[in-house]
Amino acid sequence: MPGGGPGRPFPGSSRPAGRAVASSRDPHGRHPDRLHDPGGSLAVVDNARRLTQALNDKGLDAFYFPQGPGLYKVRIGDFPTRTAAEREAKRLRAEAAIGDYFIVRPEDYPVYGQTTLGRALREKLATTAESFIGVDYTWGGTTRNEGFDCSGLVLAVYRLNGLSMPRSLTDQYKAGRPVSRGRLLVGDLVFFSASPGGALTHVGICVGKNAFIHAPGTGKQVREDSLDSAYFRKHFSGARTYLD
Repeated sequence: MPGGGPGRPFPGSSRPAGRAVASSRDPHGRHPDRLHDPGGSLAVVDNARRLTQALNDKGLDAFYFPQGPGLYKVRIGDFPTRTAAEREAKRLRAEAAIGDYFIVRPEDYPVYGQTTLGRALREKLATTAESFIGVDYTWGGTTRNEGFDCSGLVLAVYRLNGLSMPRSLTDQYKAGRPVSRGRLLVGDLVFFSASPGGALTHVGICVGKNAFIHAPGTGKQVREDSLDSAYFRKHFSGARTYLD
């Protein structure tokens, strides 16, 4: 069965303990949701990508995601306390790695409960997942360049839409609320086991009409499959939702 193997955690599977996240923003405060690198506006995706890469090169867990037409946010890591986040943000600012910044709590970017965004957010999750079709499977991968494993694909899709999500397959399952197969919506996750009733080994993202997108396994590419196929019907182990 594709995925991490029975009961085996994926690389980097520990749940972040952070309670604060540092990001850069407009130093003039005119657009609190618009982020800036030291040299210009993040209204251009190349600037967001450049800032993210520079921060990742420093060993930080940074990623960018769209926030309105032509605008992007960059989030920088998870920290155990607000003080720790402030300390790291000030260090980066002193090094001119970022401009101004703000700190957000995890509940400001929850893994579920996005009641005000609803269907639009779900459609964005599906569109993002579809954009990765054809990318190679890579054990432990979480980016287009390096490839994805199944839970890494989920992590990337949710992060690129501004949502937190645990890294490991098991933690992703625990983080959501149970949803029956008959009530699945776009953006929900579906889980599978190599042996029916056994440990979880695989996860995919629902995109509507009983279809889901997933990173199948070594030697394969991200693709869309149907929950109605004999194989996935047999190995289906449940579903979770993260959005109200």
